[in-house]
Amino acid sequence: MAKELPILPSSAQPAEGAAPEAVIYSRVFCKNDNAPPLRLLMEFLKSRGQLPILPPDMSDAMLDEWAWVQVILGYARERKPIHVFCVRDRGSYQDLFEQEQKQFLEHLSSHDSLEASLAQEHVTRARFILTTRMVEADVTDEGYDFNGWILEFFQEHCNGIVQIDQQGFFSPKGELIVDLSLPEE
Repeated sequence: MAKELPILPSSAQPAEGAAPEAVIYSRVFCKNDNAPPLRLLMEFLKSRGQLPILPPDMSDAMLDEWAWVQVILGYARERKPIHVFCVRDRGSYQDLFEQEQKQFLEHLSSHDSLEASLAQEHVTRARFILTTRMVEADVTDEGYDFNGWILEFFQEHCNGIVQIDQQGFFSPKGELIVDLSLPEE
């Protein structure tokens, strides 16, 4: 029987009937075989002057788990946390991985540039996708910075390329290399 992947605690769900909040998604398509344990991300964030707020019931064993799927990370107590997801090309969330991969390959296929080809190669060869979700109306400059450090960690340590919704794909230097923003009408 397959090992159950740990889904780490999430915050409270919105009240029934409440309008969904607008969110910002960003991703790192990673070519490494495995996502590192969360402890390495926490150490990286702390080395960059960040103080991640973990769920109160997160154990050391969860921080050392290689097969993690989801965690919420706070950057300020008065702000909503950033949800971090990891879906892989195998296992329980393989269908979600394949759906995301297909969607972005379709977006990239309409671009004819060397940069788009490089992004397409990253998406095609990705073994896992790290996704962050932030509540747009609640996130501050500090939240964008915190999210940026999360993305940078996976880009640098997992041979990844960053994609941000309504923007596009970014180089390791943070430059927009494939514009996927919606055209103005």
